[in-house]
Amino acid sequence: MTQNLADASRPAVPAAVPAARTTAANDAARGGWWRDAVIYQVYPRSFADGNGDGMGDLPGIRARLPYLRDLGVDAVWLSPFYASPQADAGYDVADYRAVDPMFGTLLDADALIRDAHDLGLRIIVDLVPNHSSDQHEWFQRALREGPGSPLRERYHFRPGKGEDGELPPNDWESIFGGPAWTRTADPDGTPGDWYLHLFAPEQPDFNWDNPAVADEFRSILRFWLDMGVDGFRIDVAHGLVKAPGLPDLGSHDQLKLLGNDVMPFFDQDGVHAIYRSWRQILDEYPGARIGVAEAWTPTVQRTANYVRPDELHQAFNFQYLGTGWDADALREVIDVSLDSMRPVQAPTTWVLSNHDVTRHATRFANPPGLGTQIRTAGDRVLGLRRARAATLLMLALPGSAYIYQGEELGLPDVTDLPDEVRQDPSFFRQAGQDGFRDGCRVPIPWSGTEAPYGFGPNPGGPSWLPQPAEWAGLSVEVQTGDPTSTLELYRSALAVRRAQPALGAGTGVEWLPAPAGVLAFRRDAAEGSFVCTANTTGEPVLIPAPGRMLLSSAEAVETENGVELPADSTAWWAV
Repeated sequence: MTQNLADASRPAVPAAVPAARTTAANDAARGGWWRDAVIYQVYPRSFADGNGDGMGDLPGIRARLPYLRDLGVDAVWLSPFYASPQADAGYDVADYRAVDPMFGTLLDADALIRDAHDLGLRIIVDLVPNHSSDQHEWFQRALREGPGSPLRERYHFRPGKGEDGELPPNDWESIFGGPAWTRTADPDGTPGDWYLHLFAPEQPDFNWDNPAVADEFRSILRFWLDMGVDGFRIDVAHGLVKAPGLPDLGSHDQLKLLGNDVMPFFDQDGVHAIYRSWRQILDEYPGARIGVAEAWTPTVQRTANYVRPDELHQAFNFQYLGTGWDADALREVIDVSLDSMRPVQAPTTWVLSNHDVTRHATRFANPPGLGTQIRTAGDRVLGLRRARAATLLMLALPGSAYIYQGEELGLPDVTDLPDEVRQDPSFFRQAGQDGFRDGCRVPIPWSGTEAPYGFGPNPGGPSWLPQPAEWAGLSVEVQTGDPTSTLELYRSALAVRRAQPALGAGTGVEWLPAPAGVLAFRRDAAEGSFVCTANTTGEPVLIPAPGRMLLSSAEAVETENGVELPADSTAWWAV
């Protein structure tokens, strides 16, 4: 596969990021740096191992920051690196102000933030406010002190139903499968109250009706803002507030209802008061610090509630992530997304992959309608072709785009991991979600011909999840300088996006006439216009050339009658 460049002499990798992109004046001119930012998600376990123990860490990430600068992204989002027993890969936090020793130290975090800023990169860190680890000091004291402890008011402890309290307090089910309640033992060893955990039992939910919880998280925000972070990605942002009285849902197979309706434990209106208070804190700090909501809601319109002018700055567009490679479906979700965010003056976000879903190179390799958790490899050639095209489409849309580590290498999901190496907690729970998230979390390949492919400093060294042999051909080293590679496509696309003011900016698109199965839209800016054409069909399509081609995900052929767009390809044009 090849991509066409308007100027073949232009280096694929920009020599440096323009310093102006981080200045306050530039922020003001753009209306906020986050509005059209490209943000790269780093999953610390799997990005780079600095000490050779097989686990990614902060020093490893710090050493690879120049790679991210040269890739052309604006900011880096780090998944959790806090002190944790790792029952759910760090999303069970025991100490929100400490770095887990497997990832390094607070000094490492400070050095990483400073180096990133020196390179013109911003740092966004994960915040996990819905639940803590069961090893958190508050929860441990609540267990030791027993019924009546004020610490129990900071979580959801409830007596059970039944003659001896042997039944859960309500019928809520865990996202990871089974009941959302676990019974405790009182200090004397007798059966005691139950506690709520919407995820694993090791992740008790906070009670946000308790003022101490709100006070604590305002303090945590300030701690990391004082460290210099540029924002927070808020995990389970839709889950903090539960309906009064914790009412029964009255349904089994509750996972099938998620995303279709407001639940008594998700997307309750009370969450918005929390985020208004957080916005006040973010606005106190210089440099436009931001909050990003991971909010699974029934509609894009309800997602927009999280990014009203006095709340958070961005919210993930999961409706777009879940849309298949189909022109009509994509056009509909693009229109709905833009229309929903425009009234609240927030940028739309676009994302194709993350640490919780099957990589889009594999999703698009399979038949449509299988969801975002897929267990089969599918047609990898087809999947990569569509993934490249989908990336150019995403990066051409107005708003902010998220890239998950390794997608710039065209990595597929690893669908054949042996059961004995899997670590996703939901894999081990009966009736849970698919539990195959390990497949998108395998450490990425950097260089060399044998595992761990430069992930760690030692050839043949360990990696916490095994890497496939074929990843030797997908490494950063192999793809760098190859004009047909997916890595160079990403580098070129991000360089063009930075050079073309019409990409990313604005709040809408102008749809153009196009053949069935083809999306074509125009974007205008004072400095010039831009057209994107995406062929979602399995056959080449002939279209009139709308202008000068800037970039394409596959080699387009110019003919006397126009330009032939290959099957499953996207092209960018300067008009």
